[in-house]
Amino acid sequence: MLYKNKSYDEERALYGVKDADIENCKFEGPADGESALKETRGLNIRNCDFLLRYPLWHTADTVMENCTMTETCRAALWYDRNTVIRASSLGGIKAVRECDGTKIEGCKINSTEFGWFCRGLDIKNSELVSEYPFLHTSGLHIDGLKMQGKYSFQYVENAEIRNSELNTKDAFWHSRNITVYDSVVRGEYLGWYSENLKLVRCRITGTQPLCYAKGLVLEDCTMTDCDLSFENSDVTARIKGAVTSVKNPMSGRICADEIGEIIMDEYAKGSTCRIFAKSDRLKQCG
Repeated sequence: MLYKNKSYDEERALYGVKDADIENCKFEGPADGESALKETRGLNIRNCDFLLRYPLWHTADTVMENCTMTETCRAALWYDRNTVIRASSLGGIKAVRECDGTKIEGCKINSTEFGWFCRGLDIKNSELVSEYPFLHTSGLHIDGLKMQGKYSFQYVENAEIRNSELNTKDAFWHSRNITVYDSVVRGEYLGWYSENLKLVRCRITGTQPLCYAKGLVLEDCTMTDCDLSFENSDVTARIKGAVTSVKNPMSGRICADEIGEIIMDEYAKGSTCRIFAKSDRLKQCG
C-alpha cells in the first residue's frame, strides 16, 4: 500500500496500517488529531513532516528517512520495536521512550527527556540537544554524537560511547557498566555514584569529577580544571598531564604527570589509595 502526497490531521489517521510506504505526507491540520500511525507494522516512511502529537506508538519494523518532527510533535515514538531513523530531524519533548532496538543515524535531535527507559538504542553520527537524555536506558551504543545536555546518562546500564563530544552537567550518575572511548566530556560532577565506569583516551573537563564511584577506571585520559577529583572513589587512573587536585580517594591507584594538590583530610581515614606523580614535590600517600 502506498500513501503519497497526502495530508492527515484526523485522530488515528492511519491506525493499524501494515506493510506500507508513506511518502511526502504531512501530519498536520485543524482537526489536530493524535496517534496518526499507532499500532502499525512494516512501514517505510520517507520525506514526511510530523507536527501532531504521539504519531508512532506501538509500532514495529519501521524505517523513517529524511523526515521532520517539529517541536509540536511531542512524545513521538513510544513503545516501538525495531525502528530505524536516518537523516531526520527529531523535535518535541520526550521524542523516544520505552523503545526496543532503535537505530538512529545522521539525525539532528532537540528533545527534552530524550531516550528514556529504552533497551538497545544505537546512535551514530548525530547531534543532540536535551536536558535529561537517556534516563534508565540499557544497551546503549553511541558513535559520533555531539551532545549538549544537562543531566545526562543517569541510571544508564551497559553502554559504549565512542568518538563523541559530550557537553553536559551531572553525567553518568548512578550508571553501571559504561565505557567511553576517544571522547570529549565537559561537565560538572561527572560520574558520581557510578559503578564500573571506564574512560579511555578521553579529555575530561569540569569541577569535582568522579566521586563516590566504584570500579572507576581511567586509561590515558587528560583532565583540565578538574579539582577535588575522586573523592570517596575506588579508582584506577592513568592520567596524562596535570590534575588540579585530588581529594580523599578511597582505594585504588592514581598516576598522573602532575597533581596540583593532594587533599587527605580527617575524612580520609581508612583510605588505601596510592597516588603517584612525576613531580618530585608531591608525596605518595596510601
